[in-house]
Amino acid sequence: MRDGFNTSPRSGEGAGLWFLKILSGLLIILVLMIHLVVNHLIVEGGLLSYADVVAYYQTWIVPIMEVFFLVFVVGHAMMGLRSVLMDLRPSNKMLKVINWVLTLVGVTAIVYGTWLVIIITQRG
Repeated sequence: MRDGFNTSPRSGEGAGLWFLKILSGLLIILVLMIHLVVNHLIVEGGLLSYADVVAYYQTWIVPIMEVFFLVFVVGHAMMGLRSVLMDLRPSNKMLKVINWVLTLVGVTAIVYGTWLVIIITQRG
């Protein structure tokens, strides 16, 4: 402890998770740029209608890109939330609960979002 700050490494958080956060952040930026260009800069009026979205999802790469975007965003958000909760210095038992809950929430969000992409794709 130095100057009132605990500078020791937090248990349960290592370089691997830090690298995944950085990598997912970069991938989010990349896919977000593609998303913004295609959905808002190329389209007349700057906004796709529902019918436009359904037609757009008929291109085979679009649903795949959107699901990857979903996975990157949800994964990045869950790792970021975990980092915030780690600042509270939870016990190892509580950390296991936090990891389990965040994984469950993340997987549920990804499954639901993927289901929506499939539904929209099938409507075309």
